[in-house]
Amino acid sequence: MAYLSVLDAARRALRGTLLLPEDQGFDDARRPWNLAIEQRPAGVAVPADLGDLRTLVRAARDAGVTIAVQPTGHGASGDLSGAVIVRMDAFDDLEVDLEAGTVRVGSGVRWGAVVEALDGTGWVAPAGTSPVVSVAGYTLCGGHSWFSRTAGLGSDNLRAVWMLRSDGEHERVDDDSDPDLMWALRGAGGVMGIVTALEIDLVAAPAVWGAELTFGAGDAAAVMRAVRDLAVDAPSSLNVFMNSMRMPDVPQLPEEIRGRSFFTVQALSTNGPAELLVSALVRAGTVQREVSGPTSPRLISESSGEPTDPTPGRGASAALSSLDDDMIDGLMRFREQPEQWPIMGIDIRMLGGALERPRRAGFATLRGVEWLLHALVPVFPGVPSEPGGASIAGFSDVVARAAAPHTVPTFLVPGQTLERCGQTASIDRLRRVRTITDPEALFHEGRLPR
Repeated sequence: MAYLSVLDAARRALRGTLLLPEDQGFDDARRPWNLAIEQRPAGVAVPADLGDLRTLVRAARDAGVTIAVQPTGHGASGDLSGAVIVRMDAFDDLEVDLEAGTVRVGSGVRWGAVVEALDGTGWVAPAGTSPVVSVAGYTLCGGHSWFSRTAGLGSDNLRAVWMLRSDGEHERVDDDSDPDLMWALRGAGGVMGIVTALEIDLVAAPAVWGAELTFGAGDAAAVMRAVRDLAVDAPSSLNVFMNSMRMPDVPQLPEEIRGRSFFTVQALSTNGPAELLVSALVRAGTVQREVSGPTSPRLISESSGEPTDPTPGRGASAALSSLDDDMIDGLMRFREQPEQWPIMGIDIRMLGGALERPRRAGFATLRGVEWLLHALVPVFPGVPSEPGGASIAGFSDVVARAAAPHTVPTFLVPGQTLERCGQTASIDRLRRVRTITDPEALFHEGRLPR
């Protein structure tokens, strides 16, 4: 592997670090957030500054390898053979402009830091449910959030980026300077160049109100219907997630939840209490637990239950054009089958609202999609993982009848490409923009195969 000598020489010029396969710590550094995915890159770099990034780009060109930017390792999908993974931890600037309603973040910043900085300001960020996901990876790949019915996808709120191109030029890019590139960055940003910082619109939310209602699994179908019926006329200020949870009977879980099933509806409103929703849910089923009242993104983040450390897992996602009675009944019948125990949670998100009216042109879109689903199969140490594959396939079969023609890139699972997110014309346009931006193919193809 001749490229190793080139990379070895290059790292002597770095202020940051570059680990190669024989180095101590390489195995830990190469792992993505999902530990079930095996990555075997040519190296793992943590550049200290823009100069380091330029050095890495030159080294990649000389060594005949590619650059794969992976801020926190979320969204990893392949082994990255022949690529140098670049982690952007050092690019951690965070500047909030409350008067303009914007935030400028380095590509190493995670959403938790932004949420914390905005706490109590009357502004919120179009952040995902996990505080440890990077702002850059989420936003550049679409990003569906608690506030997406109110503000659109994360990428819809992307105003500008600072990007290092393959020729070493670092510049600010916006819709005025390069509209084609900005269109591509809003959904396929990871394959266009190295984004070092982003400028993002904030969301005005002076009165955030939230509710979480928990029901027994037997009420799930009726509660889903109630939410589905309200979705038609729901204001864009209302955001609703549903979750069918079936805790596996494994010793790693506390006894009070081990082997239990329940159904939860979470609502977040930027315009005060969602009384119509709550009253409809109370009529649809027996509420076992209710928590409601004024809240904030910080409180939501703290109570999200999202893992804060890398964990193994598998899953399947689906974007649906409809959620009729037959689909609800079929999904719940599938859910109740004893052999489907590997699927711990099925997350169901209401779409529409601002998602139907994107404020900016971008590749990523959920226009025309009504529901976004994700089935989670955790991988517990010592528990066989093979049954999970059959359950994932079964889930995909159940929802296939109502599948929408496209989904959002952040909901792709390993093995899926951006072809799942756009029509042929959009994919062709992406490839043209990439060829112009990266004519030497120095950046890894990611989810857009060459």
